[in-house]
Amino acid sequence: MSETLTVTTAEGSFDCYVARPDVVGTYPVIVIIQEIFGVNAGIRSIADNYAAKGYIAVAPDLFWRAEPHLALSEANEADVAKAFSLYQGYDFDHGVRDIAATISAARTLEGASGKVGVTGYCLGGLMTYLSAARTDADAFAAYYGGGIDNYLSEAKHIGMPLLVHLAGDDEYIKPDAQQAIKTALEGKADAEVHIYPGCDHAFARPGGGHYDHEAATLANSRTDEFFARTLR
Repeated sequence: MSETLTVTTAEGSFDCYVARPDVVGTYPVIVIIQEIFGVNAGIRSIADNYAAKGYIAVAPDLFWRAEPHLALSEANEADVAKAFSLYQGYDFDHGVRDIAATISAARTLEGASGKVGVTGYCLGGLMTYLSAARTDADAFAAYYGGGIDNYLSEAKHIGMPLLVHLAGDDEYIKPDAQQAIKTALEGKADAEVHIYPGCDHAFARPGGGHYDHEAATLANSRTDEFFARTLR
């Protein structure tokens, strides 16, 4: 079952795609943060998969200020160019505030248990990390967040469980950046960093050019165990 949640902030309103389990009940919420392609079919399918696992999944439209309801494809050259243009002009601070507002709204959804996790991919991976430092969600799972190494000074503000997945051969997150991320999080009691050798950026995106079934399955199983431990 899917629906739309509208989140209202002082700067305006934006919509979120919401997927629910088929059986009515009380469930934790997982906020799913988009890649640079918007809340497209891939992100909606990830939300649907979380709903099938027994979560209320909420995917906010983070590019709403530039173009609401954007849904781009990496298979389309013009879409890719547009996505990178939007990413280059994106304000991360605004984005974290939008995620914080989404977390607050998600806790009030009918059937929500009060527990909220955050996960995201690419741009969403960075936003998940920043949300771990700046918001009050209960757990965070970041997939290959480009630019995390530019915000490692914020690691000291992370007090809730954090899981980070990195691709060993990521074209955007080089080995020195990966090591810096690992080093910054080593002292955190409930932070994990996993690196997947031989994988490139976006290895966990079903149908993507760099999709790696074995690595994605392992990463997703770790995320499932992580959220089961922290949100149930």
